[in-house]
Amino acid sequence: MNKIKLLFTFLCCAPFFISVKASDIRKISYEEAIRIALGESYTVNYYKEEIDATRFSYLYTKSEFKPLLDFNLFTPSWSEELAEISQVNGLPVYNSVGSIKAGGNLNFTYVLPTGGNFAFSSRMYWENYRTTLSQMDNQEMERDQVYSRFALSFNQPVFTANLLKENMKVAELSYKKSACYFTRVQMDIVYSVTAGFYEVYQLAYEHQINQERLANSKEAFRITRLKQETGNLPEGDMLIAEITVAQDEARVMESRGKLDAAKDEFKLLIGMDLNEEIELEADMEFEAFIIDTQMAIEEALRNRMEIEENNLDIHLQEIEVKRAKRKREFKGNISAYYDFTGLSTRDGGSLNQLMGSSFDNMNDRPANRGIALTLSYPIADWGRAKNQVRREQVRLKQQNLNLENTKRTIEREIREIVRSVNEAEKRFRINQRNREVVIKSYRISQLRFENGDMTSQELSIEQERLSQVQLSYIESYITYRLSVANLNRKTMYDFENDRSYLIERQYE
Repeated sequence: MNKIKLLFTFLCCAPFFISVKASDIRKISYEEAIRIALGESYTVNYYKEEIDATRFSYLYTKSEFKPLLDFNLFTPSWSEELAEISQVNGLPVYNSVGSIKAGGNLNFTYVLPTGGNFAFSSRMYWENYRTTLSQMDNQEMERDQVYSRFALSFNQPVFTANLLKENMKVAELSYKKSACYFTRVQMDIVYSVTAGFYEVYQLAYEHQINQERLANSKEAFRITRLKQETGNLPEGDMLIAEITVAQDEARVMESRGKLDAAKDEFKLLIGMDLNEEIELEADMEFEAFIIDTQMAIEEALRNRMEIEENNLDIHLQEIEVKRAKRKREFKGNISAYYDFTGLSTRDGGSLNQLMGSSFDNMNDRPANRGIALTLSYPIADWGRAKNQVRREQVRLKQQNLNLENTKRTIEREIREIVRSVNEAEKRFRINQRNREVVIKSYRISQLRFENGDMTSQELSIEQERLSQVQLSYIESYITYRLSVANLNRKTMYDFENDRSYLIERQYE
């Protein structure tokens, strides 16, 4: 079927065309408006940033399984303070002590898949240590020394869940949930742009109708004036024709203002420059298509993001139940360490000599080492953990109820939407036929008026009837288009082109 493209220009009065060239007007189709909105609108850009933030949170949690290397320096670290020195056979004395340090720490941690970790750490610093002895006439003593330490440690929780894996699972589910919500936002934007596009389109159509009505009333006024000049028409008809022209001019001005405002709102919605002039293109003819209600319901239940979000909420709540149960579980932890420590024993000397003395002392000094298995179990908490578990279990039941209610609500929605699409398509076909008939009827009325068989008041009534039928025609077309867009949004399936909107999502 050949499709007739009706182009409606938003600002179409003569002064506008004098100041703006046709080449400066950007023509936008419905498909292009959707593309612009999905790439430039504020809402899309905002939620793109939101989903990026959630994705980075997930990647951060995932990276906690990777090794970690830390290095820090203290160059220098200086302090002076009063220290209490206890004596065996006397009162304590108070000496002033001070030190200045320069050195650093190096720590390497390797995270195990089991949730534990191996760690290697080293610490080395040079220190100038001095003290003022209060009982020896404040005699000052000082010493340079080097401290060095190399250590290995191991830590592993046992008899409990792997918290790292659990946290990563929570972050992954949260990221998937935000991705689902972003998909819903995109579909809502498509529907909002559809509504905005056809609202402007309808106002442009009404503006054109008002212009045609004004042109017809001016023509009727011209014919009425000629008849009056020949004496074939009462003066009252002349006044009626003149008033009709004035009313139609007011309608044109009003529709022009509504069109300008709607155009600015539409450009703001899709993310366009408000100063850019645009012209909309749309097809008023379309091929009817059959909608299988059961298929629509199945597609909606398969594709709707609300169901996926409910499932993710259930998984997240199941984790909360497990966490609550762990308040009363038997837990253990295995830890071990082995380190070498050396302190310079030379009284004075260069920095290299002090470092060598520190390493010598490390060889002479026995290593520090230890291993421990710690076990814990809460004996009695007077119902705290039990009530917490019950609370989380109740919330899990709520999430399952939400899922079932969402499915039932979706099924009801789809049935209603399918009915509305079918009804809107039939209503449009009826109004399309009525429009063709009323246009022919008005042409006949114009000829009768020119021949003197109809008064200007009767012609005005016919003009009003023509305008109402034309408005009903465009309203039924818009209703049909919005119903189809709502069907696409609620099923995430394009029944006109027999394709799914669902895009497989990848999670890094």
